[in-house]
Amino acid sequence: MGRLEEMQAFLHTAEAQSFTGAAQRLGQSKSMISQRVADLEARLGVRLLNRTTRRLSLTEAGQAFLEGSSRALREVAEAEEAASRHGSELRGTLRIAAPLTFALQHLRPAMLDFMTAHPQLEVYLDMDDRIVDLIQGGYDMALRIGRLPDSSLIARRLAPSRVVVCASPSYLVERGRPDHPEQLPGHECLLYSGAARSDHWSFLIDGRWAAIPVHGRLQTNNGDMLLSAAIAGYGIALLPSFIVGPAVENGDLTCLLNGFPTQDGAIHAVYPPARQVSQRIRVFCDFLAERIGKNPYWDRLLPPMAG
Repeated sequence: MGRLEEMQAFLHTAEAQSFTGAAQRLGQSKSMISQRVADLEARLGVRLLNRTTRRLSLTEAGQAFLEGSSRALREVAEAEEAASRHGSELRGTLRIAAPLTFALQHLRPAMLDFMTAHPQLEVYLDMDDRIVDLIQGGYDMALRIGRLPDSSLIARRLAPSRVVVCASPSYLVERGRPDHPEQLPGHECLLYSGAARSDHWSFLIDGRWAAIPVHGRLQTNNGDMLLSAAIAGYGIALLPSFIVGPAVENGDLTCLLNGFPTQDGAIHAVYPPARQVSQRIRVFCDFLAERIGKNPYWDRLLPPMAG
């Protein structure tokens, strides 16, 4: 059994606090990870992990060994990265988690082009709107959209992400066009249940942020569903421009309340701080940032931002 493999098994087990999480990260069986850690403990003659039925925790010796093994594996990774830069091909596996709608509309074509440019690279892409645990799930990185919560993750900003209010021409003919956010309570609104407060939309009014109460018959955690409902005339939606941009461009939706800024966010790549940022992550982030652009291509026909 190689010492590096034992150290990797131990490091990932300690980070995930479970053999299952380490096995998912390394693409190996739980029994293999457990055996490698046991072999490491036997070779060192000391227990590194306290094992209970609910979780694993580091012993004092395990904590000391974790620091040393992390440093050693980081140096190995740096040496491999330095050597790999002399070649043009990316190799290995890149494991990414990304929001479903963004992945389908924009990441999917970008990822296929990226894989074409790097035929030796393997990609595991998990498309889901839920916020995943990168370490427990074994991901190298994730794409997060909006305002990032406080966390220990390292974040790289890739592009801005506007949030716009919009409705179909048919809805506006039937119900009228709101000229001020305070008119929204009198309208049928389409609500995103994944928001912290789905029943309030925030606008900058007279230099101050105001939370406007909204209501509607449809509430869902999927942006595509809200887009379809908005186009069909079921109400007013507050959605990221990467979702509604094409519908605005072809006239299916009309932007509203352009003089009242919303709380925009950004598209970030996030990854654990303990990881040596691999060449795969760096190259992919550079590719995606360049492809989207500082002024995203899906915003090209949207009205200019106010404020």
